[in-house]
Amino acid sequence: MLEKTDKIYVAGHHGLVGSAIWNNLQQRGYTNLTGRSHKELDLLDGAAVRAFFDEEQPVAVVLAAAHVGGIMANLHYRADFIWQNLQIQQNVIGESFRHGVKKLLFLGSTCIYPREAPQPMTEDVLLTSPLEYTNEPYAIAKIAGLKMCESFNLQYGTNYIAVMPTNLYGPNDNFHLENSHVLPAMIRKIHLAKCLNEGDWAAVRKDVGLRPVSWNRDGGQMVVDAASSEAEILQVLAHYGITPEAVTLWGTGRPLREFLWSEEMADASVHVLLNVDFKDTFAPGAEEIRNCHINVGTGKELSIREVAGKIMTEIGFKGELRWDASKPDGTMRKLTDVTKLHRLGWHHKVEIDEGIHRLYEWYLKGICINHQTI
Repeated sequence: MLEKTDKIYVAGHHGLVGSAIWNNLQQRGYTNLTGRSHKELDLLDGAAVRAFFDEEQPVAVVLAAAHVGGIMANLHYRADFIWQNLQIQQNVIGESFRHGVKKLLFLGSTCIYPREAPQPMTEDVLLTSPLEYTNEPYAIAKIAGLKMCESFNLQYGTNYIAVMPTNLYGPNDNFHLENSHVLPAMIRKIHLAKCLNEGDWAAVRKDVGLRPVSWNRDGGQMVVDAASSEAEILQVLAHYGITPEAVTLWGTGRPLREFLWSEEMADASVHVLLNVDFKDTFAPGAEEIRNCHINVGTGKELSIREVAGKIMTEIGFKGELRWDASKPDGTMRKLTDVTKLHRLGWHHKVEIDEGIHRLYEWYLKGICINHQTI
C-alpha cells in the first residue's frame, strides 16, 4: 500500500487520462505528485528520463504518456505510433526498474485485441489471431508494454500492473479534426456545422481561433483561424465534412464501440494502483502466468451511428448526418469483458448520455474562457 507521503510520478499528467489521474490522487490525499510537460522532459530521450529519475526518485509511477490518435493518424503515421510508444515505454519502465520503483501502473488500450476477437473480449484473447490493420503498430507497442510489465514481475518480483482502457472521452480531450478520437471529433464537427447552419460566425471564429484548422493540400498547407475569411474557413471545414447543411463522418457508422468517461478511467486506475497487486491479476496455481493485464470499461456498447445521433440531439444541429463508406470503419466490435475489474472491486457509474452532455458543456466553457484571453 502506498503512503500518502510517497512521491508518485504521473507521466503524461497534462493529457486526457493523466490529468484526471493527477486530480483523483490529489482528491484522495496523495499530494506528493510530480510531473513534467513534454517541453520539460522528452520521454523519447533515454538520458533525460534517467536524469529525471535520478533527481526525483519516485516511489510509484503512472505511465499515462503515449503517442495517440484516430484512424486517419494511425494509418498515415504508422512508424511514429510504434517507434514513439515503444521508446516511451522502454525509457519509463526501464528507469522505474533501475530505480527500484515500488509500484507502476501502465496504461494501454483495448486495440491490443484481435480484429475478430470473440465478444465481449476477455484478457485471455490477447495474441490469439491477427490485429486490426489500421492501428496494428500502436497495438503492438502497447502489447510490448504490458508484456514488459508482466515479464519484469515474473523475473524480478516487481509490482507493475497494466490496465487496458476502452475508448475514453472527457475533460482535456483532443478535439483536433484529424488526430482526435471519434467522440470528441464528432462533437466538434457537429458543433461547427450547427454554428454554420445558424449563421453564427462569431462562434465559428471563436472555435477556429482557439484551435486553428489546417489542411495539407497538394499546393501546401492551408490554415484557418479567427482572422481567416469566411470563404477560407468554409473551404477548409468542407474538407473535413463540415458544411452548413450536413456533417459527413468516416465509414458506415455500423461499428459498435464502448465508451468510458475519462475521470472514471482515472478512478479505476487509482483504485488499481492503490489496491491491486500483481498476484491479484492471475489465478492462483496457474501453470503459465500470462495476460495479467486488466480491462477497464463499462461492458456496454452502441454503434457509432447511435453515438452521432446522441451528439446531434445534445448539440441541436438541424442538418443532415452523412456517412462516407469509402473510408475505413476500423474494427467492427471491441467490447471489453470487465469481469476481472469487477472482481477487483471497481464498477463504472457515468453512462454515455450523461458523458456526452458533460463533455459538450466542458467544450463550450473552454471556448468561452479561452476566447476571452486571446
